[in-house]
Amino acid sequence: MPTPYGNRGGLAFGAEELRVLRRALALALHPSPASETDVRDCLRLAESVDAAARESARMRAFLLADLDRYRAALPGSASGYLSLLADALAAGYRPGVDDLAGLRALRGNPGAAALLGHCRALAEESLRERLAARHRPRVPASRSHLLALPGGLTAGDQQPAKPRPAPPKPMPTPAEVFPPKRRPARPAAPSQRLVAG
Repeated sequence: MPTPYGNRGGLAFGAEELRVLRRALALALHPSPASETDVRDCLRLAESVDAAARESARMRAFLLADLDRYRAALPGSASGYLSLLADALAAGYRPGVDDLAGLRALRGNPGAAALLGHCRALAEESLRERLAARHRPRVPASRSHLLALPGGLTAGDQQPAKPRPAPPKPMPTPAEVFPPKRRPARPAAPSQRLVAG
């Protein structure tokens, strides 16, 4: 089974897994009938890769939760926090406001000062990317039908008639929305029959 390698989502493969991966790539590049064992091996490898990816995501979540705990315990946990933050940054973590504030509080530590400079640069880069993404023109999705897919329209076909929208429902009156409360019926008066006796 491939195992997570490092903090960036890398996977380490064994010799047997590499053989299966090579065979799967060869089949993808040069399509030919695959044997039943090759298909079974590819499916098993895909399941293993999925399991390793889930484990890698679990490890990353654990690292970030640990980072939050150490940040909350600052300044007493400075050395542990700095090493965890360095690991998280190596894994692609973008420092937040809390991280910058925690590093500013530890500025007297040379390791914290170096990490603060690195985190500031990453935070500025992240901010620039978000601002650039905001001002980037957005291309609307295509509104035309796909013609090349099976079941799609060909060039000679006519566009299907668009269904008419249902007529709008009339606005209900307040009496329909809030019907008057019904008063309970009064019990019928007992009949007064006189019995001769």
